[in-house]
Amino acid sequence: MLPGIVTLIPEFLVFKQLGLLDTLWPLIIPWSLGGSAFAVFLFRQYALTLPLELDEAARVDGAGAFRIWWSIILPLARPVLATLAILSVIHHWNEFLRPLVYIHTSAKRTLAIGLALFKSEYLVEWNLMMAASTLMLLPILILFFVAQRYFVQGIVMSGLKG
Repeated sequence: MLPGIVTLIPEFLVFKQLGLLDTLWPLIIPWSLGGSAFAVFLFRQYALTLPLELDEAARVDGAGAFRIWWSIILPLARPVLATLAILSVIHHWNEFLRPLVYIHTSAKRTLAIGLALFKSEYLVEWNLMMAASTLMLLPILILFFVAQRYFVQGIVMSGLKG
């Protein structure tokens, strides 16, 4: 429930204590294992669209809560999981502040930081800036077109009222 900017200093201190500064590990290790508020909301809205009869039929067959979640709800939630995965990849791909704080070596900088370095104090090479922006956008476009069916289905299904 806290914004990422609030937890940035404690995260920095943890990574400093572990000796992981100026490595890619602070960008790889998932700190939001509990999920974001948006992810919880999207998953909840999707779960409300599932008919209660699925749950009741599984209970009659002797399934417990974990078995129902693992065998019924989770496979049906693929569109929502794909939507959250796409949105998470887009967020982390475009993230600027965390890589700026954790990475100091120029060879390890992310594309978002490299794009910001195209601007100098007195001159902006707009042609190079636009070319680099297009190249940075290509992987996200490819990901979206590959997973578009799941993405759209996840957004549509989470907004339905059961």
